[in-house]
Amino acid sequence: MIKIIITFLSYILILFNFNLIADENDGKLRVGLLAPFSGEYSNLGESLLLSTQLALNEIDDKNIIIIPRDSGSNDKVKLNLAIKEIIGGGAKIIIGPVTSSLSGELEKYRDTIFISLSNKETRITNNVINVGISLESQLKAIELFLIKQKKNKTIILYPKNEYEKFVEEKIKSIKLKKIKTFKYSPDPRILTGEIEKLTNYSKRKKNLEARKKILKKQDNIKSKRELKNLENLYTLGSVNFDSVIIIDFGNSLKSVLASLIFSDVDDKLVTITTVNQWFDESIFRGNSVKNLYFPSVDMKQFKKYNKNYYKTFSQKPDEITILSYDALGLIYYVWNKNNGINTINDFLISNKIRGKIGTFEFKNNKVFQQLKMYKTQNGKFKEF
Repeated sequence: MIKIIITFLSYILILFNFNLIADENDGKLRVGLLAPFSGEYSNLGESLLLSTQLALNEIDDKNIIIIPRDSGSNDKVKLNLAIKEIIGGGAKIIIGPVTSSLSGELEKYRDTIFISLSNKETRITNNVINVGISLESQLKAIELFLIKQKKNKTIILYPKNEYEKFVEEKIKSIKLKKIKTFKYSPDPRILTGEIEKLTNYSKRKKNLEARKKILKKQDNIKSKRELKNLENLYTLGSVNFDSVIIIDFGNSLKSVLASLIFSDVDDKLVTITTVNQWFDESIFRGNSVKNLYFPSVDMKQFKKYNKNYYKTFSQKPDEITILSYDALGLIYYVWNKNNGINTINDFLISNKIRGKIGTFEFKNNKVFQQLKMYKTQNGKFKEF
């Protein structure tokens, strides 16, 4: 029933805005919203619309008009039609699209500014600003964290897939000492063997058996005590790195973590970090890594946002929708500061801007988010 009501309200809002008569001199801020109201990601589209409405409620300025349109799910025809309708409604700035798959289409509309929710590219183009949590921003946060932890032998793990070239390009921005990279198979049946080779597991296991064999021949208290301690170990000897960065997520990430523990990598000695985490509690289930570190959006603000969203709409938001919430806040801030928005240069602000997800920074024609580091501890997330 809730889904039916939300869908009805969504299209009522779309139809209402369709009849707006644009008057550029009426002092109104018209903002378009490109969201997939149809197709396989229609639930995300509805959630984005509700998130924008939540931001609108909290800003509480009747001079803001939202013009939402259906961009479809990776549909070039619908995307272009939606953009033209939004522009026809008088909006010069648009929140969306969600992904960068059709980013080339945005170049056609030079006089329109797009605040894209994509996290693929930090670079600001002629008319597009991407506000997604970029890999570059996450790697920067991890880099600073590992420097503070005085780690100097880092290995970066990432899967062999269609994104590996993109990942390799972003890795170049890391300035840590003694970095090594390792690509692994996304097939968990192959992955474990690859991690065993990476960690020199077989040699370390043989070291343990050889040492135990020597100690068994000794007849003194010291040797017996050492032998007893070794009975609780699986390998003997350390790995040749002191920190790990895993560029992966979901079940694939869990497989990598499981393989590291199976290969007897001690997470008390080796600092294990990862990316693309939104405080997903499923990471605790079946995961033997007790100390996992990751950069993310501000946890307190994220929880507060989720709570307000649920209280208002009686359902949980898609995690990415906090980006559209912040995007509207960013647009409103710039609009107020400059008494209007004329070009993308209006967004190139020297001051840092604090939002729900964290702090935005526009530097060297790029968008960065200053993210906080968190860790998993006793089945909970804790700011580090």
